Amino acid sequence: MPAFHVKVKWGKEMYPDIELDTGEPPMVFRAQLFALTGVQPQRQKIMLKGTTMKEDTWDGLKIKNGVTILMMGSKEEDVPVEPTEKTAFIEDMSEAERNTMLELPVGIKNLGNTCYLNAVVQCLKTVPELHSAIKEFKPKRPGGEADSSAASSSLLTLVEVESGSLLTLAIQDCYRTMDSGKTAVPLVLVNLFRTNFPRFAEQGEQGMYMQQDASECWTELMRLLMQEVTAIDASKTSKNFSSSLIDQFFSGEYSCEWKCVESEEEEVTQSTDKFQQLMCHINQDVKYLHTGLVARMQEQITKRSAILDRDAVYTKKSKISRLPAYLVVEMVRFFYKEKGAVNAKILKDVKFPMILDVFDLCTPELQKKLSPIREKYKDMEERQLEEERAVKRGKPLAPEDKIRTRSLPFSFEDDFGSNNSGFYKLQAVLTHQGRSSSSGHYVGWVRWKGNEWLKCDDDDVTAVTEEDILKLSGGGDWHCAYILLYGPRILEIPEEDDKKPAEEVKMEAE
Repeated sequence: MPAFHVKVKWGKEMYPDIELDTGEPPMVFRAQLFALTGVQPQRQKIMLKGTTMKEDTWDGLKIKNGVTILMMGSKEEDVPVEPTEKTAFIEDMSEAERNTMLELPVGIKNLGNTCYLNAVVQCLKTVPELHSAIKEFKPKRPGGEADSSAASSSLLTLVEVESGSLLTLAIQDCYRTMDSGKTAVPLVLVNLFRTNFPRFAEQGEQGMYMQQDASECWTELMRLLMQEVTAIDASKTSKNFSSSLIDQFFSGEYSCEWKCVESEEEEVTQSTDKFQQLMCHINQDVKYLHTGLVARMQEQITKRSAILDRDAVYTKKSKISRLPAYLVVEMVRFFYKEKGAVNAKILKDVKFPMILDVFDLCTPELQKKLSPIREKYKDMEERQLEEERAVKRGKPLAPEDKIRTRSLPFSFEDDFGSNNSGFYKLQAVLTHQGRSSSSGHYVGWVRWKGNEWLKCDDDDVTAVTEEDILKLSGGGDWHCAYILLYGPRILEIPEEDDKKPAEEVKMEAE
């Protein structure tokens, strides 16, 4: 179907050149208008020569180039609020209202088998650098320059806003709504996600949208944000990881050694690979996350041998040469089962830690760089242990007796967005409940305050404990950890160290 260039009149504003593609669902056009005006799609009434545009079809509209389309609707903040306060009882409140009363964050509405997307969005929201960057996101012009007034000015016509930018704006709106204490209804986000990635728009026999794999959703969203969200202080980041914020904070690097098993004459070769996830393959020997990660660092791969002039088996040994600030670990729980043609699930119990140490997965060169800062964690742990012992003895330290501390950066000075210690702290878990990746239910579990956690089951958000999180390791039909998101473990040092000469502090660490 053709694309038209139309005019849109909204109140006193006239937008003279907007592309309307009737080959896409009307929701995409509504999302474009939302990006331009800030009027939510559900608040838009769009008319052409007396005919109102329907939500899911272009039928009845006679569209041609240059035609003027009338849009009515106001931004949510423009709607007057009823001043009368009514007595509210907790049992009569919605989940979002109860969360507001109890100062709990809110969730995201499930629009029909969209829990996989909701869980991913909730987990990514725990990364403060990404959360802030998305909330401040501005669409780019074709030349690559962000327009500071793109969301409210007619200077940037919507024909210039690419679909990826629209989808990022939809995530932005979702985050802003949640931050304001209101449950997000991700109508625009879901429709644009399905438009950008059509395989997630698969429908069943009765026309209902089908459940999708949260890991595939995670991968697609990260790839999109890689293109849309720019790096922070790119000049302070290693040039190989400064292309975007996702590259800075989520991308690591392997140093790989290749040895041909079938030829002694062939020399050992070296290569480097980027990664955004570590994979934990699960078999009968894997009972702990670390075991699965170590096993993945050596594998047998078949590839072409120049000396043998045929395919041959190689042993590939990998070590991490760059650690990202945020480490994503996928528990490889699904495999294709021909009988039934489904991605069947491995329910095995695999324990994961709250504090993850990946020092032994790193190259000797990186280990040498990590060692100085790692020594300081021992002092921090001793201080924390002493405070815990005092509490157990019934004599907690008085505030004036506690050592005042400050946080140290978690990145190397010459590589902003990296991890400088090898230590990580669990901050989000995405779980699956069910027997197949294309069925069942996905939930996000996120660290909230200190050791307090939240279970984000779509728009039902409840407080849980660390013990509840550790029970997500699998072993049955309860929620099983599928994706683990580890963030930097922050190092706290005594403020007295600030008074010491820099050389002395460095010598102590070494």
